[in-house]
Amino acid sequence: MPGDRVRVLLADDEPLFRDTVRVLLDAQPDLAVVGEAGTGREACALAERTRADVVLMDVRMPDLDGVAATRRITALPAAPKVLVLTTFDEDEAVRGALRAGADGFLLKDTPPARLLDAVRAAAAGEALLAPSVTRRMIEDYLTRAPSPDRLTGVTPREREVLALITRGLSNQEIEQRLHLSRHTVKTHIGHLMTKLMARDRAQLVIAGYEAGLAD
Repeated sequence: MPGDRVRVLLADDEPLFRDTVRVLLDAQPDLAVVGEAGTGREACALAERTRADVVLMDVRMPDLDGVAATRRITALPAAPKVLVLTTFDEDEAVRGALRAGADGFLLKDTPPARLLDAVRAAAAGEALLAPSVTRRMIEDYLTRAPSPDRLTGVTPREREVLALITRGLSNQEIEQRLHLSRHTVKTHIGHLMTKLMARDRAQLVIAGYEAGLAD
């Protein structure tokens, strides 16, 4: 197996779903499925054994649920990125997975092209968040913890970048939309994290929703 391919571990208790995703990923020249897990405990063991770069983790897993498995996997030395797979009715599980260290989440019916983009983005440290689930999660967050405008000091260009992050765009999509270089986009994101005191991309999305940038 070529060493430059992104190594992906599939963790889902539905064999048919794993089969479908494996065929999709293995058809890409830069991606390779290195393991499949049907339980949370198996996912934890395989994440370390296979040296996966990215784990696609279903939140509903037998033996050990996806949130608990994510917590164990993200605590590993040289931990892989974890993308949580969810459905429309699992917002609380999504919040738990993000607190456990997940790098992002996707709907299980995400279009194939979007899934591929998400795996690549996660491997590059640019995890995507499903906008439709994020909206409900953040709206619930805002009803419990309203905060003042946090965009003081953010430049107009940084505001544009934050708006696109809030809407779920990847770094590559932001580059194309704003006609910016990869380095420039990463610089803007770094400035946003510093100015907004955000730990990760999920917290940037929260800041964007607080500022009304998701409309």
